Amino acid sequence: MDFAYPEKVNELRTRVTAFMERAIYPNQQTYHEQIAVSGNPHHHAEIVDELKAQAKAEGLWNLFLPDKEYGMGLTNLEYAPLAEIMGRVSWASEVFNCAAPDTGNMEILAQFGTAEQKRQWLQPLLNGEIRSAFAMTEPDVASSDATNIQLTIERDGDSYVNYVLNGRKWWISGAARERCKIFIVMGKTDPHNPDRHHQQSMILVPRETPGVTIKRNLPVMGYVDNEGHCEVLFENVRVPASNLLGTEGSGFAIAQARLGPGRIHHCMRAIGGAQYALELMCQRAASRVAFGKRLIEQGVIQEWIAQSQLEIEQARLLTLKAAWIIDTQGKKAAQNEIAMIKIVAPQALTNVVNRAIQVFGAAGLSDDFPLASMWAHGRTLHIVDGPDEVHKRSLARSIIRQHTS
Repeated sequence: MDFAYPEKVNELRTRVTAFMERAIYPNQQTYHEQIAVSGNPHHHAEIVDELKAQAKAEGLWNLFLPDKEYGMGLTNLEYAPLAEIMGRVSWASEVFNCAAPDTGNMEILAQFGTAEQKRQWLQPLLNGEIRSAFAMTEPDVASSDATNIQLTIERDGDSYVNYVLNGRKWWISGAARERCKIFIVMGKTDPHNPDRHHQQSMILVPRETPGVTIKRNLPVMGYVDNEGHCEVLFENVRVPASNLLGTEGSGFAIAQARLGPGRIHHCMRAIGGAQYALELMCQRAASRVAFGKRLIEQGVIQEWIAQSQLEIEQARLLTLKAAWIIDTQGKKAAQNEIAMIKIVAPQALTNVVNRAIQVFGAAGLSDDFPLASMWAHGRTLHIVDGPDEVHKRSLARSIIRQHTS
């Protein structure tokens, strides 16, 4: 394994870092002020569109897509350090058109979409003109086991012209934004299939389709996210059969194809957030005096700083290894590594941010600094795209097979 970045990646790291320093960090307050002034927590801040135009003009656009037809053609290993830099500020990835859930949705549209689906939905997403949502999780079942989902996707009578959807989804990220124009919905087309992994399908549902209702937004530990995490009702929602993504029964496989890269992108961004929190912790500790000396000179603070760097570097190296295996051997070969980083990276983020909050004292609990929000959202990563326990279960089973078969 060689994790040395090629020259093109070092150049992109320099350019993305310079863009962050010039355009993102100085505009963090502007971003929040524009949303607050609008009176709508889901308002699309004007500064984002200004910066998107700049990023696109500079060629810092769709960096995540390995397919040269649609993106920069970077490998997962090459994209990792760029995602980490963007992940330092929660909304920065959108400026580069590299924000979830659009990244995963664009990937599966590129991989499984028809020519018409790509024209109608993928191209506007690639251009940054619209946003999207991925509707899988449901409130009435344990969605950590995706075979449990209950939303139905049924043919309209004996006709193949339309499908009819009925069910309820929640924690649908991005659904509160007006720019969210398309849902990729997972439901059951063949609930009686003896193979539980071939009961599900995925289908494209335009947001404005009759019967689609955004019931409510769900705050994250009291924070109302700009993109929203919504409960969505689907009541007799009719869409053309041509909106089916892939084939009937392929929904579970498509979900796994989406979630593999999605998980590693989350981890990359989490490492960037943890690194940013460590830097804030060091700066704060260097500027505050207690009991006759600066906090940064206190032994316990030095231990926190050292431990934080250890955890960040361990998570970073494991994430790079997972990216390398995906690039060289495929996603299936990297299943264990993906499970491991999905456990380790959220732990690193929440651990480091927790220590930073402690160093900041009461200020760390306020919205004057980003740490409280970072911790709340880092905590969600222990659940998003599969809870820690599911990944530990998967990892343990793989290890057991290796040593007992």
